[in-house]
Order: sequence, then C-alpha cells, then structure tokens
Amino acid sequence: MRLSAFVSLLHSVGPVVIGISLGFTLSLLCVSWTDEACYPHGEEGDAVVPGQDGPLRGARKPSSVSNSNDMESEEDFEPRIVPYKQVQPSSPKKVFRQVLRAKYISTELGIRERLFVGVLTSKNTINTLGVAVNRTISHHLDNVIFFTGTRNRKVPHGMLVVSHGDERLIWNMFQNIKYILDHYIDEYDWFYFVQDDAYTEADRLKSLVDHLSVARELYMGSPEEFIGGEMEGKYCYGGFGYVLSRTLLLRLQPFLENCRNDILSARPDEWLGRCIIDHTNTNCVAEFEGLRYHRFELGKNSDPSKEQSDQLTSALTVHPVSDPEQMYRLHRFFTEIELQKTYSEIVRLQAEIMNVSADAFEGNWTSQWPVGVNPPFQPQSRFEVLKWEYFTEEEIYSCVDGSPKCQLRGIDRLDVANVIEAAMGELNRKYKPVLHLKKQQLINGYRRFDPTRGMEYTLDLQVEAVNQKGHGRSITKRVHLVRPLSKTEIIPMPYVTEATRVHIIIPLTLQDRGYVDHFLEAFASNAFETSENAILTFLFIYDPVEAQQVNQNDIFAGVKNQINAYEHKYPAVKIPWISVKTETPSQIKFMDIISKKHPVDTLFFLAHANTEVNSEFLNRCRMNSINNWQVFFPIHFQDYKPEVAYHNQQLPVTTHLLKDAGHFDRLSFGEACFYNSDYMATRTRMVADVQENEEILETLDIYDMFVKYSDLHVFRAVEPALHQKYVYQDCNPRLSEDIYHRCIQGNLEGLGSRSQLAMLLFEQEQGNST
Repeated sequence: MRLSAFVSLLHSVGPVVIGISLGFTLSLLCVSWTDEACYPHGEEGDAVVPGQDGPLRGARKPSSVSNSNDMESEEDFEPRIVPYKQVQPSSPKKVFRQVLRAKYISTELGIRERLFVGVLTSKNTINTLGVAVNRTISHHLDNVIFFTGTRNRKVPHGMLVVSHGDERLIWNMFQNIKYILDHYIDEYDWFYFVQDDAYTEADRLKSLVDHLSVARELYMGSPEEFIGGEMEGKYCYGGFGYVLSRTLLLRLQPFLENCRNDILSARPDEWLGRCIIDHTNTNCVAEFEGLRYHRFELGKNSDPSKEQSDQLTSALTVHPVSDPEQMYRLHRFFTEIELQKTYSEIVRLQAEIMNVSADAFEGNWTSQWPVGVNPPFQPQSRFEVLKWEYFTEEEIYSCVDGSPKCQLRGIDRLDVANVIEAAMGELNRKYKPVLHLKKQQLINGYRRFDPTRGMEYTLDLQVEAVNQKGHGRSITKRVHLVRPLSKTEIIPMPYVTEATRVHIIIPLTLQDRGYVDHFLEAFASNAFETSENAILTFLFIYDPVEAQQVNQNDIFAGVKNQINAYEHKYPAVKIPWISVKTETPSQIKFMDIISKKHPVDTLFFLAHANTEVNSEFLNRCRMNSINNWQVFFPIHFQDYKPEVAYHNQQLPVTTHLLKDAGHFDRLSFGEACFYNSDYMATRTRMVADVQENEEILETLDIYDMFVKYSDLHVFRAVEPALHQKYVYQDCNPRLSEDIYHRCIQGNLEGLGSRSQLAMLLFEQEQGNST
C-alpha cells in the first residue's frame, strides 16, 4: 500500500521536479553564453555598447586567432564585466497615404444602371404628347429625360427637361448625344431615344436590353434606306425609336464634331445614322442574337382595342400617335395584355405547385390553400387564438360597443355582400355548364382576421342547382374564402434627417405649475446635458384677472426663477418664454402667436408639462414629421392612478410599460409634431369658416384642424418613448362635443385597468356587507 502511494505521488510530483531542474540548468547555460564579448565593428577587444561613449575592453573568444598587436595588448588586459542591455527596437514610422474612395460602391466597382431614356419633344408638344409619354413610361423606367430646343418658362410638373436653346433639329440631335456623353455615359449601359409621338411599352424595352450584351457595338431599331440611295447601309427610323450601346457611343465620341461639320441630311435620325455608319461601320438592325425589335405603324384614327393584329400585340413601340387620348388608350391596351399574362402565369404556377405537392412526403398538405398565400396563423397559447365572428345577411354577432348583436351597416354590409357574390361566381365557374347555381339565402357566415394572410370567411349557402334540362333542386354548400392582404409596397416618401432642430412648446396654466419642476429636471438630463438639437419654449397663459396682477403677484414667478437657474447652470442654453392673456385657452390661438415668431421651416413639438421628453422620441418626431407631406400625433403611455394601480401596495420609484401600470392613451391628442409651413397653410384654409364663425377657433384642436382643413397625412401611432404621469384633465365644455366626450372618456379609462377597478368595487361591496 505504501509503495503504491509513493508511486502515485511520484507520478504527480515528478514532472514538476524535473521541469524545475531543467529550467535551472538551461538558465546557467544561457548566462555562460551571454557573457561572451561581441564585436560589432570588427575589432576584437573593442566592444561598443549603445548609449556609452568610447570602446570598452572585453575578453576575446578562446577560439579566436590573435595577431601580433593583440599579443602586445594582452599585458595591459584588465577584465571588465560588460552589462547586458537589451536594445529596444525602434517603432516603424507610419506612412500615411491618401486614398480617394468613390462615394458609392457601385461607382468604385464600375457597376452601371441598365437603361437611359431620352424623349425628343418640342415647344408645341411638350405639354400634350410629352406629358402623356411621361405618365405612361416614367414610373416603369429609372431615368427619363426630355430634350427640346426652345427654353420654356414653365416646365410640366414631374418632368426633367433639357433645353438647348435652338430649334434646328440636327443641331439638337448633336447636342443630345453630346449631353449624354458628358453626363451619363459612365452611368448607363444602353441609351434609348424616341420621339414624343410614339408609344413605348416600357417593360418590353427593359426586357430587351436585359438580354443584350453590353460589350457589343449595337445600333438597333427600325432599319430604313437612306434618301436617294446614294449611301450604302441603313439607319434607324426615329419615329419607332432606337437603342444605342454605350460601347458604340464611346467609339463615336471622337468623331462627333466632324459629323456636325459635315451635315448632309435634313432629318436628325438620318444624320445620326450616317455618322454612325461612316465612323463605326455599324448599321441599324432590327434583330440581334435572336432578339427582335418589334414595332407597329398605327393608322389614322385607329382604336387599339379593335386591332386584332399579332404585330400590335407584340410591339415594343407604336408610331405615330396623334394625341394624348390615343396614347392613354394604347397604354390601357398593353397594360391589359400584360395583366392577362400575369394572371395566366399565376394559374400555371398554382397548378405546378399542386402537382409537385402531390409527390411530396406529406402529400397535398405540403401546399397551403390558397396557393401562394401565407399559411394560417398558429396560436402558441390560448390567449392567441383568433376569434371568429358570426354573421348573417342582416346582422352580426360581434359589435364594437360590446352588445351581443347589431345590424350590418356600412362597410361591413358591403363586405358580406361582396363575399357572397364572389362565392357564387366561383361556384358557377366550377360547375358550369353542367349546373347553374342561384343563391337562395345565407344560412351561416363566419369570418376572422388572420394577420399573416388576411380575412378568412366560411359560408353555408343554400343554393338552387339547375341542370341543363331545367330541373332544379335546393342544396347547401359550404365554401371557404380568403381575402388576402394586398401586396406590400414601398411608398415613396420625401427624404428626412435626424439633424432638424425641434422647437418644443410647453403651454402652462395655473394648474400646470406643479409639473414644471420634474419636467425641467428630466429635460435637463435628456437634452441640456447631451446637447440635444432642441429649443424649449414656455407659453405662460394668464386669464384677465391674473394678467392685471402680474406686477404684484405673478403666478409664474417661481417658474421664471427656475428658468433663470437652469440658464445659469447651462450657459449655452436659452429657454425663451411667451406670455398670453386669454379667457378661453385654445391650441389654435396659442399656435397663431407662436407661428408668427418662427420661420416657416420650423419643426414644432407641442407637448404638456407632464410629458417626459427624451432624445429617442425627438428623433422619431423628426423622422415622422415631413414638411408638406405628414404631421405626427404620438400616443403617449400614461400611468394609471396610483391609488388604483397600487392599491394597498408601495408605490414604485420608476414606472415601466406594463399593462397593470398604465395604458396608451388613444383619446389624447395633446402632443403633436408638425412644421410651421404646414400649420400656416392649413390655417389659411380656415379663414372663410372663421369669418363666418369665430368660435370655431375655440371648439377645434390642432388634430381636428389638420384632419378637416389639410391634405396632409395625419400619422397616429403609439410612442413608448413618450411617457406621462397620471393627471386628471380639466375638460373644457366650450370645445366641440367630440373633443369634450374624448376628454371625459380619457379620464375614465385612465383610472385603472378593468381588473383593478373590479377589485376595488369588490372590496367596497365586501366592506359594505360587513
């Protein structure tokens, strides 16, 4: 036992002892090696140590061969220990080289856009045919520029027009090509030119250039013989448009001035074709690598909807177009063709998906119904189960006010009628011509909204089925329908930044003075100390009696002292304030005064003194308020009444966004973000109504003003970063009935949750019973 214990100890301690012994041995060997002298300058016995002046005598290596001079110097040899000093390597010098990088990665990598479109127009047609061309192709193509010779003082809205200032057609064509070479040759691969009296099917044009090689010198369009036939080759007729490759234009660029000096043609398209053939030896072609440039010549007063020609159906361009109405008819004709192709493709894909699903492991269950629509929502708990609404053709058993049954009205009635009509149409499409179904009545109807796919319906329909011999029978059919959510689209919005300065307006009455202390303390930490790009302005509201006593007893003297204290604490901060005297406080009246004192591009945030403002919300105020486009009315989170929410509990120091702590006050419209220019424009529209009834300024708030008198988007959304403590609102009976009712309802809903109020009532009843 002792031997085995000794062996186990030796196994654990032995490597440590051997390692320590080996370390000491190697350190002794290293000392003996480093004590040898070194001779950096080649002369034995003279060792130069960095940092010391003069050579130092050192011992020679035992194996070194000495000469006579060395033998003579051995008599004076005095051994000296040369201390070892590690030489610190010098840090390499940083080499700075300026590298100019492109602004966009596409520029640096040489990535270009695919297609540039130039429309040749004139002073007489730019407001008619030019506008029609712009409306039919501009939303399909990336860049459409209109070229004209005469400078017009008034350019149609939404069009980019380049005017050369000369009506000579060939000189204009030369300027067009030169403009492209100067500004767009490095940005696009293909350049398409067309006259404004031609209709272009934009999607087919994009599909054509997407299949062409960018490295080819291509001149593609409708080939025509030169007038007189004295020149070999063909040019592209300008009426049907033509496509030029970037490679061809770059090769043509050095000879463009020569072509301008040697004008031998009367038509601009013929002049350009002659220049291209002379200097690049490239002819106009209508077909290249299996791709064909389809065009159709339209007759006078012809109706596209009555044309049965396959050549028109497949055309890329149609010429000539006599008036804008004919242009729009052509656009409708080709749009219907593309729409039918899309529907046919959808049906084909649905059938293909069903066929493939039949061979899958799970069978037909692999493909959800309808094909291409998201699968139904799967609840994770009983609280997420979607509710079905029962309805008939006259009544619905799920009402907004909570009553068990109500009449189908408005949009709900139209929805039910539309669903029944769609169901009968699909049933007849399925069973024709064997049976013809007629609706008799709706027995049961169910609907629910699925946030992942749309509105789902289940209908029990009693129908009369009539066969081909005229015999009928009443049957019941259950059908399932889905009204899918529409395709998600990116709505173009004007560009906004987070660098805009926000002017925060805080109206104060006598009852609001108690909130100022906490507001300034929170705002100082969130804005003053972080140098937030915002200006705080107080609006002191006096009634006539308070205004007369302002010199003896200013009700806002304490607030003004607090403002001075914060300005002294933060020297870079200025907090302006404005005094107003009125009997009936009104948001519109206050903003009329403030609006006149600020520039038109000022961004206002109208808030309450009980509101906690931070940088996160101010950024959202900047992003959601768009000048001449949108105003923002955030829905703040308001705490419940502490006596109700924390009954018989200790009040928390901080309140979190919990359903038992508060709620998003959807009935409050006191906070608003908007630009001064939008306010002034909306206020101007009220002038006529104000002259008839001046009390309208007192009965409306800013939210109602924007809704009724402006065309702006009124954006309303919950805002977690905007927080308010509980406060009982003093409802002004002079306001409109809707605003007064909202105020009363907001006070009731702000007391507490239903469960909290129910517990208080239960305790009260228990106390009364005892």
